[in-house]
Amino acid sequence: MTEMMKAVQLHEFGGPEVLRYGEAPRPVASPGEVLVRMYAAGINPPDLYLRNGYRTLPPEWQPDPTFPLILGSDVSGVVAAIGDGVSAFDVGDEVYAMVRFPEDLMKRSGAYAEYVTVPASELALKPAGIDHIQAAGAPMSLLTAWQFLVDLGHDASNPFQSFPHAPVPLEGKTVLVNGAGGGVGHLLVQVAKWKGAHVIAVASGKHEGLLRDLGADQFVNYTKTSAEAAAENVDLVIDAVGGSNMERFLSVIKQGGALFLVNPLGFSGYDEAAKRGIIVSSTQVRSNGAQLAEAGRLLSNGTLRVVIDSRYPLAEAAAAHERASRGGIRGKIVLVAG
Repeated sequence: MTEMMKAVQLHEFGGPEVLRYGEAPRPVASPGEVLVRMYAAGINPPDLYLRNGYRTLPPEWQPDPTFPLILGSDVSGVVAAIGDGVSAFDVGDEVYAMVRFPEDLMKRSGAYAEYVTVPASELALKPAGIDHIQAAGAPMSLLTAWQFLVDLGHDASNPFQSFPHAPVPLEGKTVLVNGAGGGVGHLLVQVAKWKGAHVIAVASGKHEGLLRDLGADQFVNYTKTSAEAAAENVDLVIDAVGGSNMERFLSVIKQGGALFLVNPLGFSGYDEAAKRGIIVSSTQVRSNGAQLAEAGRLLSNGTLRVVIDSRYPLAEAAAAHERASRGGIRGKIVLVAG
């Protein structure tokens, strides 16, 4: 008889209202996997995009899932069972992970559930210095910051460009982070500062106190002053917002500098960047347990901090998605097991 669990399932694409809380089959750990009892699950932009059918993507990138589907990639919890061939973890271990991203995103159960299976290679022990809610908010945002700024950590092909992304040295350099108040942005600020950069944080005014507390050396309130008017001769701009007119950042970057785009879709300034000698680069974040273990030490000792915007019970995932859709997020939104 199949064991059941509570989960939030997607039976069709649409708005937050299509997220339904109810019973779903409990997954079983296959060889090389670990079954994790979810204590908290982080919400990330790809969750919203998938719920809505990735309608903004080119047709060839749009998903063809098998419903029902359980969303979610970021999880923190406790090991409930071990699959064959797994020796690095034991039942009862507190762990966190970004689960099977971007592969198999629409083929298996995700993190909006009481239980989720995780490949052991994608799992790490939860940093001892933080709780499950903070840990659940970390994986995708932290790995994005790490893979852009510290170490790519894989040799998979890059869907956005013909060459692999390569982080640049940051010691003594000036780094501008656009979208610094968001889930990825606030960790980009902290990682860049840890790497020895002078950090300019760009966000709305309500985030200034937080971002200065997280280490930003300068703050630009984009609702009053544009980033391109407030900065010049920057070594690296990393844009965590995307959308239209990303080309404007080229004017603030010095010759030989770099522009990193977390979401490069729509960027049209490659020719201008080449003329200015500016490297434009992006990458697709990928699951990596070893990197979560390494970066987790910085979470545990307080060097890095995950800011929580809000938390919702798992059963209220639709309300959490409504909050995410309103924007102005300060850090991360997290679902908590009921």
